[in-house]
Amino acid sequence: MSDEIERESMEFDVVIVGAGPAGLAAAIRLKQVNPDLSVVVLEKGGEAGAHILSGAVVDPIGIDRLLPGWREEGDHPFKTEVTADHFLVLGPAGSFRLPNALMPPLMNNHGNYIVSLGNVCRWLAGKAEALGVEIYPGFAAAGLLYNEEGAVTGVYTGDMGVEKDGSHGPNFAPGMALMGKYVLIGEGARGSLAKQLIARYQLDAGREPAKFGIGLKELWQVKPENHKLGLVQHSFGWPLDMKTGGGSFLYHLEDNQVAVGFVVHLNYKNPYLSPFEEFQRFKTHPAIAPTFAGAKRLGYGARAITEGGYQSVPKMSFPGGALLGCAAGLVNVPRIKGSHNAVLSGMLAAEHVAEAIAAGRANDELISYEEAWRGSDIGKDLRKVRNVKPLWSRFGTLIGVGLGGLDMWLNTLFGFSPFGTLKHGKTDAASLEPASKHQKIAYPKPDGVLTFDRLSSVFLSGTNHEEDQPVHLQVKDAALQVSSEHDVFGGPSTRYCPAGVYEWVDAEGNAAADPSAKDVRFVINAQNCVHCKTCDIKDPNQNINWVPPQGGEGPVYQNM
Repeated sequence: MSDEIERESMEFDVVIVGAGPAGLAAAIRLKQVNPDLSVVVLEKGGEAGAHILSGAVVDPIGIDRLLPGWREEGDHPFKTEVTADHFLVLGPAGSFRLPNALMPPLMNNHGNYIVSLGNVCRWLAGKAEALGVEIYPGFAAAGLLYNEEGAVTGVYTGDMGVEKDGSHGPNFAPGMALMGKYVLIGEGARGSLAKQLIARYQLDAGREPAKFGIGLKELWQVKPENHKLGLVQHSFGWPLDMKTGGGSFLYHLEDNQVAVGFVVHLNYKNPYLSPFEEFQRFKTHPAIAPTFAGAKRLGYGARAITEGGYQSVPKMSFPGGALLGCAAGLVNVPRIKGSHNAVLSGMLAAEHVAEAIAAGRANDELISYEEAWRGSDIGKDLRKVRNVKPLWSRFGTLIGVGLGGLDMWLNTLFGFSPFGTLKHGKTDAASLEPASKHQKIAYPKPDGVLTFDRLSSVFLSGTNHEEDQPVHLQVKDAALQVSSEHDVFGGPSTRYCPAGVYEWVDAEGNAAADPSAKDVRFVINAQNCVHCKTCDIKDPNQNINWVPPQGGEGPVYQNM
């Protein structure tokens, strides 16, 4: 075992980390295949769904297979079917709508549902518990346990009551060890255990680098006259320049609610860019702002999104377990959808795990799962769109999106691409350029009506962390943070973080995220963190390591 604290241990057939769509689908499917299996799901949020953030327009292909009769049940969350699908290109002052006929069939949202993915997970958690799955919310999986052969045998939960200096406080309680024949990792994008496993077993060998975006989202209650039930609207273009990838969504849900979000691809170059401020600017566009006239903002959140797709998916099996869903990067980028593949991957892994356990196996590698996914609906979904992201990154928005559309058509009609499978090249961290190559961006001040600052936004996320605990955002080398992140890159952490966690201040305490500022110190307001993982992805030196705080902390998303 790689952990020296004496811990109480519990034995299960299968241990699942993360009560997202992938983890819960795996748990349900395991019980469907073999009701006698003991299955536990660990969730770091205070309840299932608390940390789940997505657009979300859900393709029901996964739910249909997992729970075929769900439509006949009254308690499901899928209340709003998509009725209209609009694609806009925004310029600084106007917009034009792309004809739907130009879009490949895979981009069509009819038959999909606008829904809160957090509420889908709350519903799935109920289904899992009814089948006898044990779900432990408020427990973060802090580390992995291995046997002498080097295979994963379980996880341990975070210790509670550890003081800021790392000492054991009066309320110290060691975490539990949860042992399993197999461990399934469904932590979402850039999970801390998945990151360790990918490094330890070199699961990314021969794959393209993982790529990410940051998605920011608000939930609004709008006036009835501005509400169009079932409308799905996507856009790209302004306020981003033509070299920076990203876009927006506007989804009209039930009860006069509108989910509005903005995605910025994290391979952007300019360290002065702030995804949060770009999102606020976007809402002021004449094609967007009228929707929010006289409206009330109800919620805010942010989360990293996997964007590498087909060529970046790491090996999904490792000795003792498997990666599921966004932990493996199964998002279809042009469709802005990943939950359908998350559910399908959870089901696929569960079937291979149940088969292995039935054959008397344990803690070995589920290589059959790794071999199966590319030939499944997951692989087919991701393969058709594999070149969209690299074409966009290579040729910019105008040409790149056009070529990506052509590529999707060719893949759909003929199963072929003239580009083959393009590479992504650099990591998102390596894409950032020194501040000296770029101009500062002057963002407008928030008006508190349509546009807001980060702190009032974070308040709406419900995030909370006890201050008297070790900071869960670990800076590996403090001197490097000053000499490089600040002095070379101009303190991009103060801008890429959507929650105002990071500050550079001078000796007087003034903001100093500027290479010319001297005698600066790095301040981490860890209690603001919404667990988006952007810092872990975008820090140019990979000098910030995100680890879970105490269980039950972080955001509490409602209807997000």
